[in-house]
Amino acid sequence: MWVASVFFLYHPPPAGCAIPAGGPGHPPRPPLPRFPRAPDSGKAATVLDQPFEKPDLVLTDTHGKKYDLRAETKGHPTLVYFGYTHCPDVCPTTMSNIAVAMKALPKAEQDKLRVVFVTTDPGRDTPAELGKWLKGIDPRFIGLTGDFPTIQAGARTLGISVEPTTKDKHGKTVSVHGTQVIAFSPKTNGGYVLYGEDASVDDYTKDLPKLVRGAKP
Repeated sequence: MWVASVFFLYHPPPAGCAIPAGGPGHPPRPPLPRFPRAPDSGKAATVLDQPFEKPDLVLTDTHGKKYDLRAETKGHPTLVYFGYTHCPDVCPTTMSNIAVAMKALPKAEQDKLRVVFVTTDPGRDTPAELGKWLKGIDPRFIGLTGDFPTIQAGARTLGISVEPTTKDKHGKTVSVHGTQVIAFSPKTNGGYVLYGEDASVDDYTKDLPKLVRGAKP
């Protein structure tokens, strides 16, 4: 198992379009946090030397109720992903892969796991819309929405870029966001493993039994 000793600024391929670096309407932002990544070992998982602190996010769930991410997921293995329901490819694929892998776990371990989908497009992703979309993937998944600045700030603490929705050249609304999945340990509540958009069903199926115990994949 490799544990990284080299630091770099990670920018995964965003969903929707390129992440703006600045210019009109997009003022320069502070750099995202740096974190270590394992050398290419053929594994989908990146084990972090310095785990992320779980974001201090209080948002609204699919039932219209307040959801405190730290409080509600404390002591639970938790996967967090930022995306949007109108995403044509990466978001539904990622969530579906996790849903299929989750079903391979014993029932008791499925009950422990929390999978949290935080919208990057709160203008369209109302609690009802989120609930309808997630029901088609796995009704146990937790969908959260709220005001965009709060969501963006929470994502940035995990090194994930999220930009306001924009219109593409065809007039279609797109949400630009990083595509990482962060796994949080039930032991420490720290985000200690990262997955990119290329992680497959098989990758999650292989790793989830370890993640629910807080072990390294």
